[in-house]
Amino acid sequence: MLLIRQSRILLPDREFFLGDVLIEAGKIVRLASEIADADASNIIDATGLTLLPGAIDPQVHFREPGLEHKEDLHTASRACAKGGVTSFLEMPNTRPLTTTQAALDDKLQRAAQKCLVNYGFFIGATPENSSDLLTAKPTCGIKIFMGSMHGPLLVSVEEQLEPIFAKGKRLIAVHAEDQQRISDRREQFASITDPAIHSQIQDEQAALNATKLALKLSKKYQRRLHILHLSTGIEAEFLREDKPSWVTAEVTPQHLLLNTDAYAKMGTLAQMNPPCDRPKITISFGKHYSMA
Repeated sequence: MLLIRQSRILLPDREFFLGDVLIEAGKIVRLASEIADADASNIIDATGLTLLPGAIDPQVHFREPGLEHKEDLHTASRACAKGGVTSFLEMPNTRPLTTTQAALDDKLQRAAQKCLVNYGFFIGATPENSSDLLTAKPTCGIKIFMGSMHGPLLVSVEEQLEPIFAKGKRLIAVHAEDQQRISDRREQFASITDPAIHSQIQDEQAALNATKLALKLSKKYQRRLHILHLSTGIEAEFLREDKPSWVTAEVTPQHLLLNTDAYAKMGTLAQMNPPCDRPKITISFGKHYSMA
């Protein structure tokens, strides 16, 4: 048994409680202001520390298989544990792509040997792998790159997207950017080398177009939809007005904390997909957007 003494504990109702926590066989079995009668083999004095629930990161891009010289599942899961992330869900754009049962099995086998935290893997959609999307298991859901991608993982037009939404019941998670608009604007701004142009090429309209299309298909087939890394105010306003209960969304820290000023300081290191803070977009922290 593990006994954590006198920590500041965050409770489910968002209130804090000062006390002890007793853990047996990996589960919390008791919480009290003081636990004196437990025969714990491991005791941690957490005086002055705050005890929080483990975080779940539902969207990570790790590099195994294929790019282990950058990172592997062991080092990535160590970073999770260090930062308080106890579960992660990983994306399919590794080498090879996670688009088949065989590729999914390979990742699961690697994770079982290397990961220090809980794990799950998305299967990636392509225009041709509909049978794998229906049968591959276990997987946390289907990932669709509607934009900012190339090769087999790009599924950008409604004619390719609709059959994926129409069949099956798995959660669909989308990178919502309009690839055609991105391609057109890339040509329009081809002569500009300033890294900040990235936020104009992949502008707010590209994000909104894709979010609207994904929501349209989700509503048509009542298919669970999760919009990854929401990055614009107009998307948030749109979803607040027209989002059914089975649709969720997320935001990442960089989209909340960075803006286009970061390009002057960081150059291309500030580039991300979707980009940070498009021109003429401001984030109002006076509003609360509930996407659950």
